[in-house]
Amino acid sequence: MNDSRIRDVVIVGGGTAGWMAAAALSATMGEQLSIRLIESDAIGTVGVGEATIPAIRLFNGLVGIDENAFLRATGGTFKLGIEFAGWGREGESYMHAFGQIGQSLDLIEFWQYWLRGRKEGVAEPLGQYSFNESVAREGRFARVPRIPNTELDGISYAFHFDAGRYARFLREIAEANGVARTEGTIAAVTRNAESGHVGSVSLADGSVISGELFIDCSGFRGLLIEQELATGYDDWTAWLPCDRAVAVPTANAGPPRPYTQSIARQAGWQWRIPLQHRTGNGHVFCSDYLSEDEATRILLDNLEGPPLAEPRTIPFKTGMRRKAWNGNVVALGLASGFLEPLESTSIHLIQNGIAKLISHFPDRGFHPANTAAYNRRVAYDYERIRDFIILHYHLNQRDEPFWRRCREMAIPDTLREKIELFRATGRVFREQEELFVEIGWFQVLTGQNLVPETYHPLADVLSREELTQFLADIRTIVASNAARLPAHGDFIAQTCASPVQPAAAGARS
Repeated sequence: MNDSRIRDVVIVGGGTAGWMAAAALSATMGEQLSIRLIESDAIGTVGVGEATIPAIRLFNGLVGIDENAFLRATGGTFKLGIEFAGWGREGESYMHAFGQIGQSLDLIEFWQYWLRGRKEGVAEPLGQYSFNESVAREGRFARVPRIPNTELDGISYAFHFDAGRYARFLREIAEANGVARTEGTIAAVTRNAESGHVGSVSLADGSVISGELFIDCSGFRGLLIEQELATGYDDWTAWLPCDRAVAVPTANAGPPRPYTQSIARQAGWQWRIPLQHRTGNGHVFCSDYLSEDEATRILLDNLEGPPLAEPRTIPFKTGMRRKAWNGNVVALGLASGFLEPLESTSIHLIQNGIAKLISHFPDRGFHPANTAAYNRRVAYDYERIRDFIILHYHLNQRDEPFWRRCREMAIPDTLREKIELFRATGRVFREQEELFVEIGWFQVLTGQNLVPETYHPLADVLSREELTQFLADIRTIVASNAARLPAHGDFIAQTCASPVQPAAAGARS
């Protein structure tokens, strides 16, 4: 019987994607695989993926990471959600907070009661029933899986961290697991004449590295997946027209917030990501409406602390490869596609691609049905996250030309149907394994002022007095328990303070 199992895996490119792949494969399949990662210190990384969603904790657990050690090493902070300022109307804000809101009752979700309560004038803003948002707004944090003495969920959290430090942290784990690193740049690619598969890569120093499965983590270049295999790219800029980002780190101006900020500007949006030793800042914009100089000025005029480096511009094209897996090459990270980091999904998409690769891990036959199934699942994830990001742009009520374009543009049918259902019924449903659950959609839909025509009829089971008391009880429990938690900065100082000192203004970070 022939042994067709894959033994030799080559990862092209380091950074967050490469070292996440190396750490995960070596932790789960290290005894079966020889894993080599090729990277060059001379090639920089984009490094804007510093904010995450709670699923990152599953990846860290898979790799065997101690959470406090990881936060110390990466200058990390805790993240409870994303504040969106000015995305509905200028001057308004709302939060897409992690975790559940309120408590379900009589087979329907809490927010159906909230919709009725808002219509009858007895409900407070939605965030006052969210433990995560209430804690975030007060600048507090603790690891609380459940609110004590209640049936209410506790805090759901993710992280902000320095992506470069995270890659180095993962490298230590991967190398300890037996991953070999080769320094160098790839000068040529050799393919099998019969199958068309990549057989080896040649480095600039003349050395040749062979493999059976290649993982392309070479960033926007797509060194193998595109430059060599010409896989093709689906361009989504018709729906997501932003095509540039200006990024700059700053010194912290105060204690780090336990949430990401996304602030709408005249032709795009600005992010603030608080770390222990600095704050990450960026301005995503559409070059059809704003020059690079104007975008940079807007960013610099709206920083909270002094810059630590010169601003740098990152051009991008929103979309995805037509195949994330082509032949014996699997693309991860920017090599597989790009969605702007509005909902902090960049690192999640890497994690998702790795998890699906492990699930679909091939043998040397690379059966087309397995590859096709992987590609369908990855494409579905990208498309549904794409729709969620388009939602933010499309539901704006701003008056600048860029925002009018986003409001008036045609949108994918999958998104249009979801919006129409919510507008008519107040209901939203998660389909298959799409990333964002119902309460996430609900927060954005209502946060950007889409008021449904009605709510679920089961919400009328309560009398007006019972509804008022139900809402008040949830709000009281949330507020009183949030107030008992320590300040976010104090919790970090006590559990996971980084030895890395905050950078001085004018220094490089």
